[in-house]
Amino acid sequence: MSTQGEILWVDDEIDSLKSQIMFLSNKGYQVTPLSNGYDALEMLKEDKIVDVVLLDESMPGLTGLETLTKIKELRPQLPVVMITKNEAENIMEDALGSQITDYLIKPVNPNQVLLSLKKIMDGKRLVSEKTTVAYQQDFRNLFMALSNNPDHEEWKELYKKLVYWELEIDKSDSDEMMEVLQSQKTEANTDFFKYISKNYANWIKDGKGPLLSHKLFEKKIAPHLVPGKPTVLVVIDNLRLDHWKAIQPTLSESFRVVEDDTYYSILPTATQYCRNAIFAGMMPIEIEQHFPLEWKNDDEEGGKNLYEERFLVNQLKHLKLDKLKYQYIKITNNDDAKTMEDNIHNCLSNDLTVIVYNFVDMLSHARTEMEVLKELAGDEISYRSLVVSWFEHSPLHRALKKIADKGIQVLLTTDHGSVRVKTPSKCVGDRATTTNLRYKHGRNLQYEQKDVLDFRDPKFAGLPRPNVSSTFIFAKGDIFLCYPNNYNHFVNYYKNTFQHGGISLEEMIVPIVRLESK
Repeated sequence: MSTQGEILWVDDEIDSLKSQIMFLSNKGYQVTPLSNGYDALEMLKEDKIVDVVLLDESMPGLTGLETLTKIKELRPQLPVVMITKNEAENIMEDALGSQITDYLIKPVNPNQVLLSLKKIMDGKRLVSEKTTVAYQQDFRNLFMALSNNPDHEEWKELYKKLVYWELEIDKSDSDEMMEVLQSQKTEANTDFFKYISKNYANWIKDGKGPLLSHKLFEKKIAPHLVPGKPTVLVVIDNLRLDHWKAIQPTLSESFRVVEDDTYYSILPTATQYCRNAIFAGMMPIEIEQHFPLEWKNDDEEGGKNLYEERFLVNQLKHLKLDKLKYQYIKITNNDDAKTMEDNIHNCLSNDLTVIVYNFVDMLSHARTEMEVLKELAGDEISYRSLVVSWFEHSPLHRALKKIADKGIQVLLTTDHGSVRVKTPSKCVGDRATTTNLRYKHGRNLQYEQKDVLDFRDPKFAGLPRPNVSSTFIFAKGDIFLCYPNNYNHFVNYYKNTFQHGGISLEEMIVPIVRLESK
């Protein structure tokens, strides 16, 4: 008989439940009986397959409720059925809310347990089937939208739709559908690269086109800044649209989403260009002209994002907002984060508090360097899961919760996203050529023309020219640029890592969200 599901039953009187366990085994369920919460947690840590946990509420040592909390930390999505002696069912409901999927009152009748399991297991199957059918119906619409030469607004909507389906299919656990979606996303990125290649220079030249990084503050943030109304602007480095959508339910517990939009990150989709552009309200070529001492090109010594606050002050003055009381906070390590969390109430006396948070970018870089993180974030789903887990337990989330009821507004955004690179492309340059895998600038660059968008004169991309003969190139889709020497080593090392700097939906179309206290 095929297994109906893997059940973990935890009860300190497990020996008295042999008849119920036998009943479930005869119905096709594989039941693992354990007598305490400690053993259950050890089993779950070992990544054993478990579909549902049956958990006794009153156990000595680690109680059922304590075990439940730790199960949810380990596996937030794992369904748990609480078995309780408490007759007042509403007490269980009120106490645990959505932490549990179902509850049963002792003594448990085998048929009750069976019905609860069927409801949970079949529910998952039905959701999966419904999601698959709905995506199959929408697949054609997405395909048609791609073939109709979408404009920049339609590209935003198309990408939102792809992200929506990615998260839905992720929930439904359908590997086949996920493969179909990923191939559709690859196709979309191929067309998106053509679209950007054709239009980007014109956007920079005439200022018509989508909202870009250097206009983000003026158009999406400044209009909501009011003296006396505390506003917190949170810029999480490298936060993709799917990351935002995955952490939205967590933030929605404390805040109401008033506006949920996206904008286009400038090229290269890298911190020193995008984030400086956001705070300066200028394209990089203009920043270099106005702040020649502060602007640093890739090949120059020194930090590339050291003057964001100075740029911000200048922009506030330009927008006639220099009377606002502001504070600028940059988080690059855990001590910074803890200090920010401890002092978050200070923001209530500011008109604008800017928090720049560097965790997600560090995660993607650390993932490249550390083998253990490569395993933990081997694909889109696990990378997204890591970001969600970080956010839920982060000082940033705790800080925002502390002030959620204080009548504040939060503007949440990022500077750029990242893409999982899979396809190497050879690129040759001199010693001064930059090392980024998704974009390069240098003299005498040799590269595969079909794999990149090139600007032989960087000013057409709104970029400074580091040297007289500098060319900028930006990789398309999932391509990463490798030097021919030691080629195979670098290809194997960087393949399937998350990088940024080039042209993809994931890197360029990023969230700008406005939240208000509930």
